[in-house]
Amino acid sequence: MSSSSASKAIVAASVGIVEALKDQGICRWNSPLRSVHQQAKTQLRSFSQANNKLSSSSASAAFSKVRDEKLKKSEESLRTVMYLSCWGPN
Repeated sequence: MSSSSASKAIVAASVGIVEALKDQGICRWNSPLRSVHQQAKTQLRSFSQANNKLSSSSASAAFSKVRDEKLKKSEESLRTVMYLSCWGPN
């Protein structure tokens, strides 16, 4: 058998198998499986976005807390400087 006739036989067998699967109803599952896959991707995407929002809000809360602490230290330092400049140790 030459390579061209072998490849023709493989193509014919493949087409026959696909047609047989269609007749069996296997290919009818393609649409429901695609729909389930799309829904799963959508759910995963929304879960991921919600998770990112939660982590970004907790990160922003932590940043805000650190910023407030630095601001308090800065104000205390300014008060100390002002006190020493006004009433300094004579």
